[in-house]
Amino acid sequence: MNVHKFKQQGLNIVIDVNSGAIHVVDDVVYDILNYFEDNNKELIYEKLKDKYSISEIDEGLSDINELIEKGLLFSKDVFQDAVKRNEEPSYIKALCLNVAHDCNLRCKYCFASKGDYNGKRELMSIEVAKKAIDFVIKNSGPRKNIEVDLFGGEPLLNFETVKGVVEYGKTEGPKYGKDIRFTITTNATRLDDEKIKFINDNMVNVVLSIDGRKEVNDKIRVRCDGSGSFDTILPQIKKMVSNRTKGKQYYVRGTFTRENLDFYNDVIFLADEGFKEISIEPVVLEDGNPLALREEDLPKIFEQYDKLTEEMIKRIKEGRGFKFYHFAIDINGGPCIYKRISGCGAGHEYVAVTPNGDIYPCHQFVGNNKFVMGNVFNENEGLDKNIINTFKHGHVYNKPECMNCWARFYCSGGCQANNYNFNGDIHIPYHLGCEMMKKRIECAIALKIKTQE
Repeated sequence: MNVHKFKQQGLNIVIDVNSGAIHVVDDVVYDILNYFEDNNKELIYEKLKDKYSISEIDEGLSDINELIEKGLLFSKDVFQDAVKRNEEPSYIKALCLNVAHDCNLRCKYCFASKGDYNGKRELMSIEVAKKAIDFVIKNSGPRKNIEVDLFGGEPLLNFETVKGVVEYGKTEGPKYGKDIRFTITTNATRLDDEKIKFINDNMVNVVLSIDGRKEVNDKIRVRCDGSGSFDTILPQIKKMVSNRTKGKQYYVRGTFTRENLDFYNDVIFLADEGFKEISIEPVVLEDGNPLALREEDLPKIFEQYDKLTEEMIKRIKEGRGFKFYHFAIDINGGPCIYKRISGCGAGHEYVAVTPNGDIYPCHQFVGNNKFVMGNVFNENEGLDKNIINTFKHGHVYNKPECMNCWARFYCSGGCQANNYNFNGDIHIPYHLGCEMMKKRIECAIALKIKTQE
């Protein structure tokens, strides 16, 4: 599929898939494109003669041919051969450090089995954390910038290791010409003045988990005794955000499930609480789970994305806009081609390390022994090359379904873990996720166009 066209927010939008060019067109051009690939002028006249005059059709055809000549419509994919031939070595650029395989919440949708990743509850020692930093420095090759995400479970259950590994990374990185940037993802229940200050002083980004409205959050994000977390976390999250200095990022991140298909209201609740960086993401759960999203839910979900797009346009024009993570795409060129076709780089540019030092392609594969790539204490053995190569070559050009999809250079073939967990193969996309992704891309493009007018 080389061209995709859709209507959103009163606009006729056409995407040239290979070049990434986006066009807002009139009704004539939009309708001609239904028949243009056959390049049969007589057919186009016949199909549209009752709707447009011959001169209108000819003018539309002229506009289309001009875009084709400029390489902005029906363009060729000039990257496929180069990407498939790419045998350059991979270097680690990002590390997910699971400093805690434990959590003080029991969120009902947790992919990590309530924090223990289907194993024993344990905290990472500072020795393992330091070895992980040594590992990423050694395996980062010529890369200068390295990102380390402190993750769990709940990483603030292991605050001493958090502090120790940050200090170690800031000391060791410069010795090897590396800038190690730390981020943290927290449920905010353990935040206090000391932790807020430490995070704001040392983390380039912090992800703060909250599902939106109190009744939504407290139905799902519960403590061990079943009580809700909202009344504790909202004031702490606000305090954290208010203390973030310029240049330090954050976003509040929630999850919507079948319990809150009206998640538009959760996004707006968070925006009205003063947050400017918001993410409410679809839950990913096995079929049959009562919280899992279903095919039949898609119309309702799409309606919510449409409402959100309209409201965001309104607020941006009024000077009170906010960012929604899943609408934050670059329509003016996007990332480099290798990022566009490979996504996050799981398994070859990005890995996760567990409390015992085991290395996995990403945090969502942790606990599945098939995907243990190595251990930070076994430097001489290296990483499992078969796993590296499987993920490195698990790009859109090796995903047959993706090659027939207009969104392939925006989603990069979807999340490898979701693909595997639903289909047993990273090369087969998670269908429900694909449909939601495509809708979000359309909304994001319309949002960009409308707010740049």
